[in-house]
Amino acid sequence: MMANTKRELGLMAALALVVGNMVGSGVFLLPATLAPHGWSAMGGWMIALAGTLALAGCYAALSRQMPGTCGPHAYVETAFGPRSSYIAAWSYWIGVWVGNAALAVAVVSNFTVLWPALGQDPLLSAVMAVLVLVLVTLINLAGAPAASFVQVATTGLKLLPLLAVLAIAAWLLATKGAAAVVNPPQAMHADGVITSVTLTMWAFLAFESATVPADKIRRAHVTVPLATMLGPLLAGVLYKAISAAMIALVPADALAGSNAPFADFAAPFIGGQAAALIGVFAAISALGTVNGLTLTVAELPRALALAGQFPTRFAVLNKSGAPAAGLILSGLLPAGLVLLNIDRSLAGLFEFTILVATSAMLIGYLAVAVAAVKLLKGWLRLVGVLGVVYSLFALYAAGLEPNLWCIALVAAGVPVLLYSRR
Repeated sequence: MMANTKRELGLMAALALVVGNMVGSGVFLLPATLAPHGWSAMGGWMIALAGTLALAGCYAALSRQMPGTCGPHAYVETAFGPRSSYIAAWSYWIGVWVGNAALAVAVVSNFTVLWPALGQDPLLSAVMAVLVLVLVTLINLAGAPAASFVQVATTGLKLLPLLAVLAIAAWLLATKGAAAVVNPPQAMHADGVITSVTLTMWAFLAFESATVPADKIRRAHVTVPLATMLGPLLAGVLYKAISAAMIALVPADALAGSNAPFADFAAPFIGGQAAALIGVFAAISALGTVNGLTLTVAELPRALALAGQFPTRFAVLNKSGAPAAGLILSGLLPAGLVLLNIDRSLAGLFEFTILVATSAMLIGYLAVAVAAVKLLKGWLRLVGVLGVVYSLFALYAAGLEPNLWCIALVAAGVPVLLYSRR
């Protein structure tokens, strides 16, 4: 069957898939989250980029060795068997639905430019984040056409806030030079760098996107590795430029207290109303990512159910062809996570959820890196070793609380597997 699959995606399409998924991963609140760490955050970006490239090297080498193999879980299964693959898939699923909680918070936070009360009332902001999740779940329950319409409508907006910040920063530096810099470069501190590593890793999640539809990509043995390596490199350069601009040109206390950092950055230069549009674009972009990931997070339980590793009801499609049980569960779980942490501010809730989501994804990345050490030959094994070292370091940098949440959520997959195999 693989040989008969029409391969429609070339390098540019695969690269757009990787970069588009990463840029839509909720980067719009990271400047505020990283603000307390100042220039140390740049060290976090550098380590996260280097580590992501090491992990991308694992995926690229494995995809070249096994062209047409769809997804990282296939690599883990080839190396260690179906049980290990299940844990990797379960961790990935956790990372995506927890990430959706963070993205829903990002949607609400950016809308504070129009409704400031959202940033002042934790209960109201939590309820609105839950409503975002409910709305997107209902859209996906209506079937793929409705979800695709929302995705197409939001995709074009995701780059506008990023480009606006870069354009304003370039104009400021060109016209005012050093006088525009309110926070000149300073020495980095180890604690700030370490804390920033996992936070910045959040922006690189989905770098492996090109490996999932590998059977639909032309010359997969060449295209997938190139897209997997170039994607995070291009995104990393963009992220570092934006982060440096905001750190240098915005007072740290103002940036740290912002619920919509891109809009607040632009407001003094283009006016409040135009800046509000940037905030709205950022919110809509995050909404589009929630929509795209919602279908992904529902399809994974269905795939596991078809493999006998998840309750059979999750394999059933509704009249619209949507995996209803998976969609409902994958909407309820992030909503519950948001409500359980209702006492946190928007910035605090965003930081907590991205640390849990990134930790869960790192377990899957770690599994692939270990698989690379086993499956690859010669010097390529060193890439796997570097991926293992970075994954472990990033998990350590996430801190105790996110990792405890992650361990508990991953452990919950064991009884689910046992129940499904009764």
